[in-house]
Amino acid sequence: MNPVSAAFVKGLTRIGPRWLPFADAASPELPLGRILRLSLFQIAVGMASVLLVGTLNRVMIVELNVPAALVAAMVCLPFLFAPLRALIGYKSDTHRSVLGWRRVPYIWFGSLLQFGGLAIMPFALLVLSGDGVGPVLYGQIGAALAFLLVGAGLHTTQTAGLALATDLATPATRARVVALLYVTLLVGMVASGLVFAWLLADFTPLRLIQVVQGAAVVTMALNVVALWKQEVRNPARTAAHIERPAFRAMFRQFIARPRAARFLVAVALGTAAFNMQDIILEPYGAQVLNLSVSGTTILTALLAAGALAAFALAARLLAGGIDPYRLAGLGLVSGLIAFPCVIFAGAIDAPGLFRLGTVLIGFGGGLFAVSTLTIAMELEGGSNNGLAVGIWGAVQASAAGLAIALGGAIKDGFAALAATGALGPGFADPSAAYNAVYHIELALLFATLIAIGPLVRSTPAARPSPSTRFGLAEFPG
Repeated sequence: MNPVSAAFVKGLTRIGPRWLPFADAASPELPLGRILRLSLFQIAVGMASVLLVGTLNRVMIVELNVPAALVAAMVCLPFLFAPLRALIGYKSDTHRSVLGWRRVPYIWFGSLLQFGGLAIMPFALLVLSGDGVGPVLYGQIGAALAFLLVGAGLHTTQTAGLALATDLATPATRARVVALLYVTLLVGMVASGLVFAWLLADFTPLRLIQVVQGAAVVTMALNVVALWKQEVRNPARTAAHIERPAFRAMFRQFIARPRAARFLVAVALGTAAFNMQDIILEPYGAQVLNLSVSGTTILTALLAAGALAAFALAARLLAGGIDPYRLAGLGLVSGLIAFPCVIFAGAIDAPGLFRLGTVLIGFGGGLFAVSTLTIAMELEGGSNNGLAVGIWGAVQASAAGLAIALGGAIKDGFAALAATGALGPGFADPSAAYNAVYHIELALLFATLIAIGPLVRSTPAARPSPSTRFGLAEFPG
């Protein structure tokens, strides 16, 4: 270790563990450096998510003059692959490999799919906008293919990556590893959003090509580093002669578990409740509260701040033995406070109350996501972690995609009815269409509490605890 690195590490060791809530995610079997390196695949996933839903969404509509309806259809295409996450997880559990790897091939091919989609995407978008050479139809086909490839790669990489993290983590540290992986996902989204905004400040078609293809190269680099020497080769476990049960049988076996079916219903309802507002929160702030562009842009940071606080709290409470169902319920209760804050903020013209509600939405959604993923990992106590994570991911991603689409459709439909006077003068205010969505989300939160309530244990969970604490003194040099 060079003198500068030695001095840096020595300085970090002086920081108390209480200021490093995720240092305890490590164990002798899975050191902190290895966890952080593995979590790089989440940064790549976050970067792709921001690029698809945020940056390209705006660029296609404003700079490239692509119709908004077509843009919405393109953005929703990656969600079509979400239901296959369960099959991906099962395949990674039962993969046949002479080399002895189960997760690595799926993370690798998922990375290749992401790379391929991002590589062709800018050219397809330029043709789609009419500025390129060739019929616009070719651009539509190319853009659809690019979005599908990125979506397929994103879901494949994340499912196999989370399954690998579950394999490597000990039962005592699993909850904190999950929280740490969510933090890196959030870091990837926030950092890439800022970088994309800076790089595309002076937009040109050439700059768009450079940025998107640069993201493709960074994705491959991050995932290669994340994969390096993570999964131990075990040819005996992946031998071709081993009998493997069919996916349908494994899926039925998982659903037949006492809590599984009700848990998945709760995941779908809760995810829909927290995600239906995704595409209307900023327009609500602009149209109802008259916030400036910068005032609505900061909402993303507020959501991220709430989620980050939730991840840190979840890591500490789950490690302390709290029932994850109870923690998920706490996230739902936060949502029951958050959405009334947003609704009343418009009624009394209180931007501060609106910002508080936004933070609580991020906090509640973060608690619910981390808790339910932890539960999914615990439902499958054997070697089929990929199936459990895949089923959770399929339900969660599918519910989120459907909720986002319904949120926009319900808002527009309600606004159209109100404009015709069919709903009466009391609903003519612009806030009424937004509030209709928020009230539906409140109803979904109550439905989720009803679904998850019987699953909460009356006694504290018997959760294993680490025999020793891990701090930065053991940080790998």
